[in-house]
Amino acid sequence: MLPLQIAAPEFELPDVVSGERVSLSNFDKCRGFVVMFLCVHCPFVKHVERAIVKVAQDYQKYDFGFVAISSNSLQTHPQDGPQFLKAQAQELGFTFPYCFDETQAVAKAYRAACTPDFFVFSRDRALVYRGQFDDSRPSNGKPVTGQDLRQALEAMLLDLPIDPNQKPSIGCNIKWTPGNEPDYLC
Repeated sequence: MLPLQIAAPEFELPDVVSGERVSLSNFDKCRGFVVMFLCVHCPFVKHVERAIVKVAQDYQKYDFGFVAISSNSLQTHPQDGPQFLKAQAQELGFTFPYCFDETQAVAKAYRAACTPDFFVFSRDRALVYRGQFDDSRPSNGKPVTGQDLRQALEAMLLDLPIDPNQKPSIGCNIKWTPGNEPDYLC
């Protein structure tokens, strides 16, 4: 996992819905921002995707920015290609850009390991939270609340410290293009 307080890695990626380029500069006027690694096929993403939209809607009104990024290989998972990401975003009513990381360089820079994976940055681009959405999983019967992510955003909203004891995300491994696997995987 990226260490807390590290600066947000730069990126510039296309939004699959609008076609516009998205970069960190899109969040310059935000109180903070959330970078989420998602995809279409993952059952862990499907389990929380509607709640992700709700969390984004709840906090965008407080000037938090959100961006979703999909980094899965099209060689191994063509169902996670841009046209399918766009359909997912439109069906769910994403109120934030959904970008495609074709080279997987952004996933590597963020040390993203799975989908979904969440990173919260402060106004000055320092990492303050990285980890899970909440304790719910597709088969454990716990309600999908976004509690862990919400707690981090609430702390930022109230200028309170964020608990540094954070649980890593659990989900489907990012599908790396063969030969492009990062060095931080086991």
